[in-house]
Amino acid sequence: MPALYFLIFLALLAGAVLPTQTALNNKLAVAVDNPILAALISFLVGTATLAIYSVATGVPLGNVVSAKNAPPTAWLGGVLGAFFVASTIILLPRLGVALTFGLVVAGQMLITLFYDHFGLLGLDVKPMSVGRVVGVLLVIGGVILIRKF
Repeated sequence: MPALYFLIFLALLAGAVLPTQTALNNKLAVAVDNPILAALISFLVGTATLAIYSVATGVPLGNVVSAKNAPPTAWLGGVLGAFFVASTIILLPRLGVALTFGLVVAGQMLITLFYDHFGLLGLDVKPMSVGRVVGVLLVIGGVILIRKF
């Protein structure tokens, strides 16, 4: 059970990092006068960080060659990551942090219902239920309240 608590904490921390990352990337966008350039710089810094971490912790870098065996769709993760980072940099100054990430979470919840229900992308099937749909509607209701107030 303690491992579960750590995983829950890690998930909450990862969620907290996203708006922080976007706010910092927005500062970078202001400095370089372009949100796409800021996203590129952010990815370069992230790539360097992961390279340093991999070397420091002994991750077998030879396995990078095995990436050529991944299905073509697996490569789209980087494209989606770039879209996410660039989009949030553009949205944050226009919508604010709370509304931007409220909408991001609502979008995540909506699509995850379909991923789970249909087992999309090779995921385990977890049927849609009234409780799950109500949960997503509550998230959307929260976004509406954030927007209104």
